[in-house]
Amino acid sequence: MKKRWLWSLLLVAACSTPPKNPGEVYVLRKQAESQLDLGNKQADRGSYGPALVLLDEAWRLAVASDSQSLRVRTGLSRGNVLFALGRREESAEAWRNALDEAEKMSSPELTAVSRIHIARGVLLSASGGDAASAAQSVRDQTDREMARIKSDRLYIAFAWTVIAIAEKELGRFDEAETAIKRALELHEKDRHFEQAAYDWFLIASIRSFAKNYSGAAAAIEAAIAFDRRVENSWGLAADWRALGDIHKKAGRAEESRRAYLRAAEIFRSIGSDQEAVEAENRQ
Repeated sequence: MKKRWLWSLLLVAACSTPPKNPGEVYVLRKQAESQLDLGNKQADRGSYGPALVLLDEAWRLAVASDSQSLRVRTGLSRGNVLFALGRREESAEAWRNALDEAEKMSSPELTAVSRIHIARGVLLSASGGDAASAAQSVRDQTDREMARIKSDRLYIAFAWTVIAIAEKELGRFDEAETAIKRALELHEKDRHFEQAAYDWFLIASIRSFAKNYSGAAAAIEAAIAFDRRVENSWGLAADWRALGDIHKKAGRAEESRRAYLRAAEIFRSIGSDQEAVEAENRQ
């Protein structure tokens, strides 16, 4: 009996000094944020298959933690990758679900960003005579929605990029370049170099459409410089392929051939043999 009494006393003593309660727990959310970041980086580098795997896991963790913000942001990123993979209906559904979640959590910023994603999808899917009408509508809507984005500089830059794409479609090349340079300024300041490289890539496209081939080539050189800084192999291959297109339009056949071959070499180095052959066949 005495031993039992002593044992009970020890148990009570042990239970009376428990470890400090940590309070809130963020394990799943931290894991989801990490997967989301990695997925976005893979998407920025054109690795859409691996990006989708990472984003699917980020989505699972977002659902498991029931984080509304993560559900929205992961849904938007998944929609982007699905769109890039040609899975348009799935991408549209992902963006619509993100918008619904953003509205439920009463977040003006995420609601605005979700609407811009949906609008961009409409613009990029439009063709023929519908393209100009869609571009003007998307440009006006994005301008309105951007006023609600207060804190996230990446989302502000994204909105300027969508405006630039719309202005380009409308043939307003000066306005398009002005808009994308607003995005570029934010990306450079925050050292998002993959995005900065894409900004210069888009500037090159705008200038090429305006038949400013020398300016387009200079912009691609800037894109190459940024992609080299982050060793973005897929981006570099796409840059050199675009440079080949620019030289070809300008009638510089030898420079075009060299650029296409350089693109093919880089594509092959990362296992993208189909893209390599396609680049070579552009000569």
